Amino acid sequence: MWNYGGMRVAVVTHPSSLSHVAPWEHPERPDRIGAAVAGIQASGVEVISVEARSATRKELLAVHKEDYLERIQTVALDGGGAFDSDTYISAASWEAARYAAGAGITAVEAIELGEADFGFAAVRPPGHHAAQSKGMGFCLINNIAVTAAALVARGRRVAIVDWDAHHGNGTQEIFGGSADVLYLSLHHAPYYPGTGRVEEVGGGLGTGRSINIPVPRGTGGETYKDAFSRVVLPILAQFDPDWLLVSAGYDGHAEDPLGGLGLLPLDYELMAASLGQVMDRTNTVFLLEGGYNLDAITASVTATLEGFAFGTSTIERPDAPDPWVDSAVAVESLFWDLD
Repeated sequence: MWNYGGMRVAVVTHPSSLSHVAPWEHPERPDRIGAAVAGIQASGVEVISVEARSATRKELLAVHKEDYLERIQTVALDGGGAFDSDTYISAASWEAARYAAGAGITAVEAIELGEADFGFAAVRPPGHHAAQSKGMGFCLINNIAVTAAALVARGRRVAIVDWDAHHGNGTQEIFGGSADVLYLSLHHAPYYPGTGRVEEVGGGLGTGRSINIPVPRGTGGETYKDAFSRVVLPILAQFDPDWLLVSAGYDGHAEDPLGGLGLLPLDYELMAASLGQVMDRTNTVFLLEGGYNLDAITASVTATLEGFAFGTSTIERPDAPDPWVDSAVAVESLFWDLD
């Protein structure tokens, strides 16, 4: 491994992430953290190791209802249980969820102190399916939403790019009415959780701030390049965020057992490189979401960090525009200046 660019990433972890364990065989397992960290260490980025702090009660309540938080805590104290067939709570899950929720904020603080250029929160449980009053899809607390809400409370404009294979329904619900948070999601559809139609554009002050680009099973890098070139990057430039947060799910990888898409590490590298160029390679935090093939996680995380920190390639439109991207352009052109 060579650190050939002088870039520093705040890698935020916490031991509690390894204690959140299902009572049955489950794809969202502790080994995912080791796979992500291995990918970070294999990159050419200087690693600044930081232990996550717990999100405060106030930070959690900016996103979730109090009775919902109390339910998580009570079930954990009682030894654990299941929210649904996918989502579980163990005795250690309340602690793990609080530290996972604080990890993004910890990364922001490290960047603001000048200790790192950007951040990667390698924590679990993941978060983007967690709504204000409901856990689902392996998620308990919406980690990226807690980070975004903390930044908004300080007067910052925040963009969230969600490239997980599944739509981040919880994140969209939480910020669907906010003018200060831009949510852009590329996801497999029709697929779990069944949300993320192109017509879902937000409401009230947040109208036009929810950007959904659903794609069919098997979609690969060419469609994602088209989506980035014609939708994601132009809208990011016009929104001009102070901070960028990425729901970095790797279940879109072609080898993932759950995602149903066809992305490769080079695709994550190109997407991350384009985001690094937009954000001048700083004020950005990647937060681990899905991804259930360990080798795919490792390779994709390496590609993400190297792309963001060092990538100079630009995403160009494919010769043949994708009809799914055409649909998104048609809707989003009502709110943004798109070609």
